[in-house]
Amino acid sequence: MINSSADKASTSPDDTEVATAGARAGAEVVRAMYGRRLTRIDKGAGDFATAADVAAEEAILDVIRAARPDDAVLGEEGGQHGSAEAARRWLVDPLCGTLNYAAGNMLVAVNVALRDGPAAVADPFSSEVFITDGRSARLRHEGIDAPLVPTAATRLVDVNLDPPFPGAPGFRGVNLLAHPEFVARFRPRVVSTSLAVAWVAAGRRAAYVTDGGDLSGSVHFAAGIALCRAAGCVVTGIDGAPVGRGGRGLVAAADAETHGLLMSMIRSGLRH
Repeated sequence: MINSSADKASTSPDDTEVATAGARAGAEVVRAMYGRRLTRIDKGAGDFATAADVAAEEAILDVIRAARPDDAVLGEEGGQHGSAEAARRWLVDPLCGTLNYAAGNMLVAVNVALRDGPAAVADPFSSEVFITDGRSARLRHEGIDAPLVPTAATRLVDVNLDPPFPGAPGFRGVNLLAHPEFVARFRPRVVSTSLAVAWVAAGRRAAYVTDGGDLSGSVHFAAGIALCRAAGCVVTGIDGAPVGRGGRGLVAAADAETHGLLMSMIRSGLRH
């Protein structure tokens, strides 16, 4: 019996499933290669990739190619795959936290996002996958889904301190950590992986702050931003503008009060 196009559509995975399957495939590779002595690929300025980054990206690409052969993919390691004119583009960071990973630290993430669409962030070592279909956000663990509920109750704010610092001298994350109001209200954390952005959506962090330019199309941050937006977090650049072209960096906060406090501190620093 020949399947009709409608039959094929009904059996095809939706984009959320593709993102989730891709993130899980990458996470399996990252977990399997952990602890090995891995070849390093120098990227300059102290940055590098490992063989695990490359292998995880290939595993993710295999999932996307099988399910969405006409889509383009931008990968952290392999760059552009498919037509640059494609209407749909996937953003893939196969191992966010490479330095952590290479040092034997398990704080890493695997990020897969369809630009302006569904996304997934996988934690290879907890087997947790943070998922959004663009409307709601949930955590999948051991086959059970639970909604992501952001809260500022932890008072933990993760700040990305990795160079370069494009906002300097006006803004440096380290200066925010020394702000008297920050010290009085929050406690800093430096996880050094975008897994911390997913933790904001999950209520494990009150906020996340990083400098930079337009991060909406970033392989590092697109999935985390999508999760935070779907979970109801307040998400802007460090200048308070929407994350997007012309924006600067990222402030993802569990609620409006936390976001407002951080923005006040950041603006205070920018004035000096």
